[in-house]
Parts: sequence; structure tokens; C-alpha cells
Amino acid sequence: MLALPAQPAFIIPSQCVLGEGPVWDDHHGCLWFTDIQSAQLLCWHHDARRLERFALPERLGSLALTDDPDRLLLALANGFAVFTPASGHILWLHRVELEAHGMRLNDGRVDRQGRFWAGAMVEDDACAPPERGSLFRLDPPGSAAPAALRGGISISNSICFSPDGAHAYFADSMTGRILRYPAVGPLGEATLFARTQPGSAPDGSDVDAAGRVWNAEWGGSRVSIYAPDGTVAGRLALPVSQPTCAAFGGADLDLLFVTSASEGLAQAEPHAGDGLVYEAGVKGLPAERFRLA
Repeated sequence: MLALPAQPAFIIPSQCVLGEGPVWDDHHGCLWFTDIQSAQLLCWHHDARRLERFALPERLGSLALTDDPDRLLLALANGFAVFTPASGHILWLHRVELEAHGMRLNDGRVDRQGRFWAGAMVEDDACAPPERGSLFRLDPPGSAAPAALRGGISISNSICFSPDGAHAYFADSMTGRILRYPAVGPLGEATLFARTQPGSAPDGSDVDAAGRVWNAEWGGSRVSIYAPDGTVAGRLALPVSQPTCAAFGGADLDLLFVTSASEGLAQAEPHAGDGLVYEAGVKGLPAERFRLA
């Protein structure tokens, strides 16, 4: 079992309603993440200990770095767009118009081949179609419509990829299961990778350099770490009950950033909605970039 820290090394005072989608930007030395329900993109300048916020026209489910260090790829509620933080300019690539059907885009990440995977989640059962939401993949340079890889999804989460790019991890949080798919070629049959305990659900994940999956457990007050064979390699206890996603970052990629949510809590938690920064004791992998060129 991994030796894990008992306390965070630092807390990002973001106070998000629904913090999500952390991505470490090695070019700018910052962490990008989103407060979904506030329709904001946040940037944590780690060395300067400064938090910057950008207002967006729609809620932002997830984001990705691109091969242009000054532009980001966004999975907004209703589609995919390129955003330039310096100017605030948004270039829509594809709209999928999910909100009219009680859904929006949620968790997403770039795979080792430079493709952006993002999945939908159902917010209003009364409006959602019987086939529920889809898992999409946007291929570089984003000129072709995103491919719908699979449907029947209630809450897309835990999208991440093995270090060699051979496998994709994915969870429909409502099922309590993390699945593993072959990531090369057409999306094949899934195998069960891990299952969360009753009372918690798999939310966002990242993979470290050794291929372990670090999964934030919504309702579980922890990040669970799984070895490549799916066995539990450790559990990182958190001071928040609703962690939403984990991502490695820092100059040496040895910091673990965990976002969290404050919405819907029965009682107050001082750090709910904040970002938690841990000295992980292991190294992660650089965030992949979507190729616009």
C-alpha cells in the first residue's frame, strides 16, 4: 500500500459550487479547473498563490490544453469550443445542444493520441431521452463532428488513460463502477476495473506514471488509488465529502490537486468547494494536448 499524506500541503481557496476538471498547465505553471454551476473557468497560479477567474457564456464541464499554449479546448454544456483566456474569445467547433434535452457535457480528458474524450450527464430525467447521454470523442484538429462512442450514460466520469495509451478508463457514476476499455481502434467491450463502496460514487480520475488510477469518490471523502490490475493500492482521506476530480501537477508532477463541491451539503464543511493540494509521494504524467494544427 502507498504511504499517503494525512493532511493537504496547501488549500486553494476557490469555494466552488461544483469544482471540477483540474488540468495542470506545464507551460504556464498553473492549474486550470472549472466551477461548473457558476459558469466560470478558474486558473490557480501556483507559485504566486493567486486565483484568477474567467466568466463563460455556458457552464463548463471539462477542459483540455492544446498545442497552442495560449488556447484551451472547452467542453461547454452544449458543445466544444476553443477559448483564448487573454482575450476572452470563444471559437465554437461543434454544438451538440444537450441542455434542451435535460443534459450537458461533463468530465473529459485528452488521450495519449491527442484526442479529447468527454461525456454527457443527465440533469433532468423528465427531459432526457430514453437512450440517455453519450460518450464523445473529438479528434484533431476538431473539424469533424465528435464521434459518439457509446450511449446509455447517466453521469460520465473518471475519463483517463493508461500511460501507454492502450486503455481508457470510464465510469457512469450512477453504477458505482469504473470500466476499462481498449483505447486503440473502435471502442470495444468493457471490463470491470473497480467498484466503489456503497455510499460513494466514482467521480474524476487521473493516472500516475506507474499506471495507477487515482479516483475521487463523491460522497466518500477520499481518493482511492487502484493498481493497474484494479486492486486497491491506497486511500487518501480528505477533509471534504464531495471530492470531484484528481490531477497531478507541479513543476515535478509530484503534487496531487483535488477539486471539490459545496452544493447540496446537509451541513457546512469549511473546505467544501476548495482545491486540495497534496504531496503525493509519486509522480504523475504531463497532461496531453489536443492538436489544433
